[in-house]
Amino acid sequence: MPIPFARQVPFIELLGAELLRFEEGCCEVALTLRDELCNSWQVAHGGVVMTLLDVAMAHATRVPRKPEEGPDPRGVVTIEMKTTFMRPALGRVVCTGSLLHRSAALAFCEATLVDERGERLAHATGTFKFLSGLPAGGRRIHAPEASD
Repeated sequence: MPIPFARQVPFIELLGAELLRFEEGCCEVALTLRDELCNSWQVAHGGVVMTLLDVAMAHATRVPRKPEEGPDPRGVVTIEMKTTFMRPALGRVVCTGSLLHRSAALAFCEATLVDERGERLAHATGTFKFLSGLPAGGRRIHAPEASD
């Protein structure tokens, strides 16, 4: 049963991703692939796969250290991501992101995308930076609860 994402990300809503789990240093996101999310091989486009990995990791940075604290209120952006594609993605996929380490300014995460049989399709590691504002277009966007 899907739960609300910790942060509203319009692109994720457009894809139709669902948040399944957000607890204990872990975030789980699912997506049922549609034709418009596929490449010319009729499998998930790499950008869709990378987006799921990125979102699962970014949300994992926000998992509360203690349940009573709630999600981390700071904004977060991806500053580095390394992705390995193992198999083509088809059908319904689930991505699990985990927080490996968090400092005052950075979070280090990993995520794995699997198919309905549990076969690994892709894996990523990422580094995320916590921000209270984002410099863009010669100005600073203040959106402390934003996420990429």
